[in-house]
Amino acid sequence: MMGQYPFAAFVGKILDYHGAWACSLISACLFSAGFGLFANEISKTPDTVSQPSTSTFHNLVMFFFIGGLGTVFSYFSSVFAASKNFPNYIGIAAGTSMALFGLSPTFLSILASRYFSSPDGEIDITHFLQFLAILCGCVHLVGGFTMHIIPSDSIQESKSAVPAIDPEVSNERTALLPNKTNGNDDEHDQGQVDVVPVADEFSESKNNVLDLISDRNFWALAFIVFVVLGSCEMIISNIGTIVLSLSNQTSAIPTFVDTPSTVLTTAIQVRMLSLANTLSRLLVGLLADIVSPVPSRAIDGNLWLPREASEQADIWALRYVLPLIPRQDLTMYGTIRRGSIGAGLAYGCAFTVLPSLVSSIWGLSNLGRNYGIITYAPFLGTPAFSYLYAFIAAARVSDSDSSPDVVCHGPVCWTLTFEVSALAAALAFGSSVYLWRAWKGRV
Repeated sequence: MMGQYPFAAFVGKILDYHGAWACSLISACLFSAGFGLFANEISKTPDTVSQPSTSTFHNLVMFFFIGGLGTVFSYFSSVFAASKNFPNYIGIAAGTSMALFGLSPTFLSILASRYFSSPDGEIDITHFLQFLAILCGCVHLVGGFTMHIIPSDSIQESKSAVPAIDPEVSNERTALLPNKTNGNDDEHDQGQVDVVPVADEFSESKNNVLDLISDRNFWALAFIVFVVLGSCEMIISNIGTIVLSLSNQTSAIPTFVDTPSTVLTTAIQVRMLSLANTLSRLLVGLLADIVSPVPSRAIDGNLWLPREASEQADIWALRYVLPLIPRQDLTMYGTIRRGSIGAGLAYGCAFTVLPSLVSSIWGLSNLGRNYGIITYAPFLGTPAFSYLYAFIAAARVSDSDSSPDVVCHGPVCWTLTFEVSALAAALAFGSSVYLWRAWKGRV
């Protein structure tokens, strides 16, 4: 899961300078090349292979890397085309795009099993990869011609924040600037909601990387993302071994089978995790937009925020997502079902609020680059928590089990890992409270 992060800032910079359409075109080329070359390499491999080929292995890794890089370009093009076209509804725009992006493997797997499978269930890899090369290339080629930012009437909308002067009643005695203490309630009540000016501490002119990383609030947010996404991806990546370690306790999980197997239990957890992840992206994005709309820049240069919606919904979401991590650690002793749901909810919520949070604080002009930089936090957090889990699980294996295929069994395999994760979550919760105070009135 770490492979999606190294090129995120680079892809975000391309998106900021050229637009989502350019990322979509690049993704079309990468997908077509990666999947096409992968299929060609598989087709040249004889069915009866006695010795593995090192050159074939290296070629397949390279082609898989090309396809993975195309995935990053595709992700950025879809998410930020929606976000920048709907700047006042970034939460639901980004959440819906991410949810559809996450559901695409399910859709493609259905196509593979129905149209590219033999009667005995074996997938025709060559023809399926050729199909993916054509499908992904065509879809993203269409996106290259359609994913453009549509100009909005934000300037006209922002005029409602400044009282207008009626030209019919103005004369040489009328003040050039409106009197803020004017007692005319009719003009003041023309807007639907009251607005309050917000200090723009990070102006659009301060948009280089050094200014971003010199902001201490950026590092506080990076630490939160490090903990939340890193620990969740550790659970997602190791859900199979976690289930296997509890194979003698999974009978407490209610299913249609009296004694579910490890494979069935793992499949159940993956489905629950995926469902929680998808629903959280849809619901939390909508909630953030309703409770805390993105500030807009008025014609006088100030940032204006509806006073009735200054509840800091993004930080609110992160504050209440973080306790899910220690909770899932504690409840895994009884059933791992809640752990899967908790990890899916936390993972989806964090990713959904990030685009709107980053755009609210550091602006839309470099949203792709700033979002890419902040995603280096899970790039470091995922291996940190995953290696912690792996090393502790390996150390807990009994010395009497000398076979290299032995898997650690029992809660002792991951108890210490989740205790460390709970402590890190508590620290991240403190950081989110700090950001909530520092950004009060800005998000």
